[in-house]
Amino acid sequence: MWVAVLVASVGAATAARVVGKVAAAASVVVVPFALWALAIHGLFFPEGRTVLAALGPARVTAEGLTYAGEIALRTAALVVVMLAFSMWVEVPVLRAALVRRGVPAQLGYVLATALGLAATVAERLERIREAQEARGLVVRPGLGGRFVAARLQVVPLVLQLVDEAGERAAALEARGQALPGRRTSYTDEPDSRAQRALRWLLAVASLAVVLSVVVPAVVGVFGGGR
Repeated sequence: MWVAVLVASVGAATAARVVGKVAAAASVVVVPFALWALAIHGLFFPEGRTVLAALGPARVTAEGLTYAGEIALRTAALVVVMLAFSMWVEVPVLRAALVRRGVPAQLGYVLATALGLAATVAERLERIREAQEARGLVVRPGLGGRFVAARLQVVPLVLQLVDEAGERAAALEARGQALPGRRTSYTDEPDSRAQRALRWLLAVASLAVVLSVVVPAVVGVFGGGR
């Protein structure tokens, strides 16, 4: 299932022409996590029986490698799904769709804006780095130098996002977003039959997955009690 989700997400990112950005952003999260899972479960898996190699107290087992691979694959699928969605979605259309379906205007705007910011964080960090290097910032080699440079870039980014959030909140308040009543939008929300059919298909598939897990668990609990 996780392989199918990952393949579908990569296919969607390829269709949206953002597969390069998705791969670069996902590797920042997935690669360190996969290495951590390999070091913990691949070398020190307590339930491992099939020993492939022994390195002192560490034992490389087939069961540990399988478990580490499953965790890394699951994480990769979840990360790629979220990144592909956040980089492909059109924020104005998403906000209009959320508001039309009963989501409060402020909440819909916050959700849509969060996705928009997630897709542009890398670009903002790149601009901050270029501005700091133009002012004489020198990134020293080594892990310590990179950590200092990352700290110097993250602080302006956070301050920039907080300042932008305050400006947008004031603009929303001035435009009456907090007032009750029906909202109208200048943004057209395309909703084809294929999209509606896909939404229903995903809803049914999600329900089927949940039932396939919950029902056997409930039956096992009550059946075992007898």
